Amino acid sequence: MNNEKPKIVVVVGPTASGKSDLAVIIAQKFNGEVISADSRQVYTGLDIGTGKVTEEEMGGVTHHLLSVVSPEVIFTVSEYRTMAQHAIDEILARGKLPIICGGTGFYIQALVDGIQLPDAPPNPRLRETLSAFTTTALFEKLTALDPDFADIVDKHNPHRLIRAIEIASALGHVPSLEKHPLYDPCFIGISTDLYTLRERIHKRLLARLNAGMLDEIKRLHAEGLLWERMEALGLEYRYLARHLTGKLSFDEMTKELENEIFHYAKRQMTWFKRDNRIHWFEKDDLVAVEKEVGKHLLRE
Repeated sequence: MNNEKPKIVVVVGPTASGKSDLAVIIAQKFNGEVISADSRQVYTGLDIGTGKVTEEEMGGVTHHLLSVVSPEVIFTVSEYRTMAQHAIDEILARGKLPIICGGTGFYIQALVDGIQLPDAPPNPRLRETLSAFTTTALFEKLTALDPDFADIVDKHNPHRLIRAIEIASALGHVPSLEKHPLYDPCFIGISTDLYTLRERIHKRLLARLNAGMLDEIKRLHAEGLLWERMEALGLEYRYLARHLTGKLSFDEMTKELENEIFHYAKRQMTWFKRDNRIHWFEKDDLVAVEKEVGKHLLRE
């Protein structure tokens, strides 16, 4: 019986670093399919704002876990892991290489390391109460409940904070996450200096505004997506919603949003830099990337 774990490739890096392009190149070279690991690209209609890869950019490569759930519902990391594992099984059954690509570190960790998440049922009444809290207030509440977990959670993500409070309230604390890895991963990270990253973020934001990001958010609201939900979805949806409801001028919105995207990118880098399995490469160092992936696939 063959007990070897299936080989996969994982492409990570901060927002605007070029992950999607690199994943497509790897897929074309090694007969692969791409599975998105982005906590907002799972939602239908959140296309320009999330920088979702277009059909043309896919280059003929099949992509999974894009636009799979309504933005009105909260999609959990457990649901992501289940769906991504199913996609991996299907890709392997076709004799192809699964390539995970994204910047949501916790999604990637839960999938690749087979993390067993705490079994605490949703508490709708608590969630409704906590939804009125600011992220700062949520973080303070979690710190009071479980200071150890508060040290590692993303204190700017209200959904993660609310779920952590929900678990800590039910169990007394957030249990240590047990790892049961199912795969043999090759981690490829896109390395970039902060000045270059800031420039990419600036150009990408302007390009998305020119591509109709504001119209996308107007359409989502017209179709029933509440401003409050856009606030919770964060980044582009939060700041453009604030502009459209008169809280920020266009120039204020653009400046504040660019700064927030940059801070988010730095938090992503902090998360990924903790993982010493990641092999870091410059965005255009394709020869070295292909060599690393090829070496991994040939390894017994």
